[in-house]
Amino acid sequence: MSHETEDRQTLIANQFISSLPHAKSLGMRLVEIGDGLAAIEMDYDERFVGDPETGVIHGGAVSALMDTCSGAAVMCHPQASLGTATLDLRIDYMRSATPGQTIIARAECYHVTRSVAFVRATAYDDDRDRPVATSTGAFTVERKA
Repeated sequence: MSHETEDRQTLIANQFISSLPHAKSLGMRLVEIGDGLAAIEMDYDERFVGDPETGVIHGGAVSALMDTCSGAAVMCHPQASLGTATLDLRIDYMRSATPGQTIIARAECYHVTRSVAFVRATAYDDDRDRPVATSTGAFTVERKA
């Protein structure tokens, strides 16, 4: 991938993320972008704890992270779009994220048709051998002119 293409993909993905109020509120940061690949991280924040007794982050924050990361992967796919929306997203939660640890989602847009992009993603905390969650999704494709 050329440096110019990489810069354009990063710009598009950053604009996408910064335009989403929930992404800003959750403190999401783009950490990797490539042809159909994206990684976004979210620091632990007590405001998003779902269970005060354990300090575990609410599953809704994890789903928002995975959905946003999947959308970013679609937007930087060479055959995809300048805009996208979630059509379907299935998330399987494997375990609770460890309190105090950053959660990172990595998504891959692995197939694009005329109107739909297919994405798979995984969310981790510091334990990369045991995912927090996995997802598969379908997203709209707005073809580049």
